[in-house]
Amino acid sequence: MGKTLQRPLLLIGCGKMGGAMLAGWLDSGIAAAGVAVVEPSGASEFAGRAGVAIYPSAEALPTDFDPEVVVFAVKPQMMDKAAPFAARYTGPGTVFLSIAAGKTIGYFQKHLGAAAAIVRAMPNTPAAIGQGIAVACPNDRVSPAQMALCTDLLGAIGEALTVEDEALIDPVTAVSGSGPAYVFLLIECLAEAGVEAGLPRELADRLALVTVAGAGQLALRGEDPPAQLRRNVTSPAGTTQAALDVLMAADGLQPLMTRAVAAAARRGRELAG
Repeated sequence: MGKTLQRPLLLIGCGKMGGAMLAGWLDSGIAAAGVAVVEPSGASEFAGRAGVAIYPSAEALPTDFDPEVVVFAVKPQMMDKAAPFAARYTGPGTVFLSIAAGKTIGYFQKHLGAAAAIVRAMPNTPAAIGQGIAVACPNDRVSPAQMALCTDLLGAIGEALTVEDEALIDPVTAVSGSGPAYVFLLIECLAEAGVEAGLPRELADRLALVTVAGAGQLALRGEDPPAQLRRNVTSPAGTTQAALDVLMAADGLQPLMTRAVAAAARRGRELAG
C-alpha cells in the first residue's frame, strides 16, 4: 500500500461493492483523512465507525467539503444525478474514480468538465471478501500520483491492474467483471451433472463447490500455469481424459466461452452508447 489520503474521500453509493471498498479502506488505513459517504439507505453497518460520516444525500454535504478523491459507486442508472452534482469538486487536486459499468470517461467529462481527472475502473464481486480484481483506465488529466492513489484504493479489495486504452474495459468487463457469474454457473452445472450421475444432491453440491474453489486457489497460488495443472491431473486414457475429450472437443467449452465473452463485451459497448 502506498501513501494515505491527505484530504477526505467522498464515496457516492455504499451498496455491496461500495461497502466492500469502504471496509477495505478502513482496514488498510488509506483513508485516514476521513470518508464521507452519500447513501440514502444510511449504510448502517458503517455508522459509528471512526472517520466515517454518512449523509442521506449529496446536498447534505458541508458546503466547504473538499475531497481528494470522489468515488462513484452508484448504479449506472443513478449516475445522471450523481455526476453533475460532483462537478463542483473538479480541480487539479481532486481525482474522480468510477466503478460504474458502461459509463465511459467521455460521459464523465461531459458532466464534470474537460479539466476533470477521471479514472474508470471495473472491479468484480469477490472484492466483498478482499479477493477481487479491478482494471483501471485514466484520462490524460490524471497525474501519476493520482493514478497510484486510485490503484491503492482498488488494491484494498484485491488486485488492481491498469490499462491505457479505454476500449479494453469492455472485454475486461466480459472476462473479470462478469466472470464470477460464469464460475458460479460452472459450480451449478458440475453439481447437476453429479446428481445425474447418481450422487445425492447435498453431496454433489458440496463436491462441486469445494472442488472449484480449491482448484482456483491451486491455480492462483501454485507455480504452474492452468494448462500444466490440467495436464498434471490428466492420466492418459483415464477418467479425466474421458471428460476432457468432451470439454475440449471442437464444439466444447472453449468456443462456448469465447461466444459468451464476446456477447458480454458487445453488450458493454451497447450500454456505453
